Amino acid sequence: MSRHQFVHELESTADHIADASRADLQVLLRRAALLIRNAGGVCLDPRTDDALTSLAAEMGTAKPDLVETIVGEWLVANAYLPVPRQLDEESTVDGNG
Repeated sequence: MSRHQFVHELESTADHIADASRADLQVLLRRAALLIRNAGGVCLDPRTDDALTSLAAEMGTAKPDLVETIVGEWLVANAYLPVPRQLDEESTVDGNG
C-alpha cells in the first residue's frame, strides 16, 4: 500500500471512527507509528526547500539524493569525512608484481 493510500485510509477511518473496530484502529495506529518513525525528512526553510526542489528537477535527480550529495561534499570539504579515493581511467597504479 502506498503512503498516499494509507493516509487516505487513516482519514477515512477518522471520519467514520464509530464504525471502526478496535483491531482495525490498532493496526492503523501501529502502521502510522512505523511510518512516522521511519520518516527521515528534514525540515527546511521554505526558500531552501524551493531552491533544492528546483535544482533537483533541473539536474534530473531526486531531492533526497541531491541533499545527500550536498551534505556529503560539505562534510568532505570541511574535513569531517575523509576524501574518497577514486581512480580515474588515466591514473596509473604502481605496484609490485
